Amino acid sequence: MSPRVLGLIVARGGSKGVPRKNLRRIAGLSLVGYKARAALGSGCCTRLILSSEDAEILEEGRRHGAETPFVRPAELASDEASSNDVVLHAMDAVEAEEGRPYDAVLLLEPSSPFATPADLDRAVEVYVRHRASLVVGVRDVKVHSSFVGPLRPDGRADRIVSKFAGRAALRRQDMEPEHTMNGAFYLVDWQAMRRHRRIYGDPETVWGVPMDEVHSLEIDTPLDLALAELVVERGLLDLSPWQ
Repeated sequence: MSPRVLGLIVARGGSKGVPRKNLRRIAGLSLVGYKARAALGSGCCTRLILSSEDAEILEEGRRHGAETPFVRPAELASDEASSNDVVLHAMDAVEAEEGRPYDAVLLLEPSSPFATPADLDRAVEVYVRHRASLVVGVRDVKVHSSFVGPLRPDGRADRIVSKFAGRAALRRQDMEPEHTMNGAFYLVDWQAMRRHRRIYGDPETVWGVPMDEVHSLEIDTPLDLALAELVVERGLLDLSPWQ
């Protein structure tokens, strides 16, 4: 039996890096639109809602098939508001409306627009197979942690160099691959979220779904947006999953 999954797009109106970011368009489709079409195209969401305090974003969500059962409170749309609080607010609202919980909530952030319906389906498959508390999209990192570290206040790089200096030649192909979260989705077990009141509540039961570099693009700066636009213009991204 398929789990009951609440799809939750979170998109506030304010954005310092890219003004009105969630409404910016790539190939004619807004970032909100990418997330809504992926969620509805996958069929994994029992219900899809959008959480925002912004009237224009709420309308954009409805235009692409998301429900907007509430307006997000202003205090949850500030720079200081946490994703945990935004998710819990949506869970409370939906439970109060429907009178029962879901099995999981699928948090979708428009700033990582290129997760496909197939990616979301894979997340649900992993969630069910492993009884995960959390399933996240991940990508491999270009720079291995062996070569990463902080600078001293005066600019000295000894804390970086000391990690690899004197060791045998380090070749990327000889190192264990490393990954990091790509922001594409967070499929959170409902009861785990209730219990811990945070997304990363139980590290031992978190699973990752690997995605390639293009589908893992995150848009936080004008340069990120320009790169995403270039990827589409050059035909490096198949747009059919969102059409």
